[in-house]
Amino acid sequence: MRTRLTAGLGLALFSLAAPSAPAASRFVQDPYPSTYAPIASAPVLIRNATVLTGTGVRLEQTDVLLRDGRIAAVGPALAAPAGAREVDASGKWVTPGIIDVHSHLGVYPSPGVSAHSDGNEMTAPVTANVWAEHSVWPQDPGFAAALAGGVTSMQVLPGSANLVGGRGVTLKNLPATTYQAMKFPGAPWGLKMACGENPKRVYGGGKGIAPGTRMGNVAGYRAAFIDASEYLAKNAPKAPPKKKRWFGGQDKGDSAGDAGGKRDLKLDTLAGAIQGDIRVHIHCYRADEMATMLDLSKEFGFKIAAFHHAVEAYKLADRLAAEGVCGALWADWWGFKMEAFDGIQDNIALVDRPANSCAIVHSDSPEGIQRLNQEAAKVIANARRAGIQIAPERAMMWLTYNAARSLGVEKQTGSLEAGKMGDVVVWNGSPFSSYAQAEQVYIDGHQVFDRRDTRRQPLSDFMLGQEARP
Repeated sequence: MRTRLTAGLGLALFSLAAPSAPAASRFVQDPYPSTYAPIASAPVLIRNATVLTGTGVRLEQTDVLLRDGRIAAVGPALAAPAGAREVDASGKWVTPGIIDVHSHLGVYPSPGVSAHSDGNEMTAPVTANVWAEHSVWPQDPGFAAALAGGVTSMQVLPGSANLVGGRGVTLKNLPATTYQAMKFPGAPWGLKMACGENPKRVYGGGKGIAPGTRMGNVAGYRAAFIDASEYLAKNAPKAPPKKKRWFGGQDKGDSAGDAGGKRDLKLDTLAGAIQGDIRVHIHCYRADEMATMLDLSKEFGFKIAAFHHAVEAYKLADRLAAEGVCGALWADWWGFKMEAFDGIQDNIALVDRPANSCAIVHSDSPEGIQRLNQEAAKVIANARRAGIQIAPERAMMWLTYNAARSLGVEKQTGSLEAGKMGDVVVWNGSPFSSYAQAEQVYIDGHQVFDRRDTRRQPLSDFMLGQEARP
């Protein structure tokens, strides 16, 4: 929807505090909590831009005010607070920061060496006990390259060798010494699962153990979640024993020994997924396998946040939308293995069409993450050739709001709305142009990248050929 914002609309200056979370269950208590702290910054007023809000709205000649790390207002002719830095964005476009929901930066650094290859724990088909965050190397040069492409947040996942690969973590793309200092405060963990060729090739084909077939895959998921369901039952709060009458004998307590037993890190994660506290993200290509995984989720009571890659998602787009499942997809990757053979270039456009749809452009690539805006542009072009017109304001949702929705952080980021995190990109023109460049990037209202100022271009000591700085 394109509109000229009228006076008084969207000018409310209010602060939206992070929603208070209910007490976490034991399964998702965090012994490695986020230490992320926004960098203090003076107010910034970005003036007279074409604004894509991330909610499907386009606003012309509009200002965006960042204050106290948050978006304070979006509207025309905003008043500059005392001490504000003003940015003339005439002829430029402003969007929310891009969010990549499928990255391996930090666990497979770019450029990388085998010593830093820490993304796949290929020692058992189910490794729900491992957490990708414990492999994240914050000095990965790929983080800075992604920042230059407008990426302000990302979900870093384990690889897809296993049926259940472990927990993923959502990061703010800000240079730091520890991963905890990048860890998105309050973001739920993701659980990485994989179906199809990868697990059966790695284990049945490579190690001679189950699973070696797709039926072995499903049996493996079911066995893992059966164990987790039993673990949940044993760890459920016990009702207080009924008061005994004097003639009823002494209460011996839990004679069956079902008080929970030894803690199990693998089952903690799976139990957290069943309870809905850990969001399930599944690497899955074929439509029939996605349907099977949806049935699996109903069998054990967990919710699938998104299918990733999903080159056949167009075949069941209506069902995904009806069940509130996102499709985190490539623009046009296909055919590199059999399960990717039936991909089409209109996949994202078709997944985006039903009501309540949640189409996302993702990377799964240290190169692709640097130009996710151009990946979305390819979808727009391919859809046009198929007779589907997609406006830029709609396409921006694939990179921002829908991505935030799949990660469970849409109340904090993903759109330019008053009260949300000040994660903003200023582009030199339409972000869906072949010539688009992110000129300025802000995270929580602080400018972290400026294409014209090398002092605001984070650099890693490990960039090949980079000259030392004093």
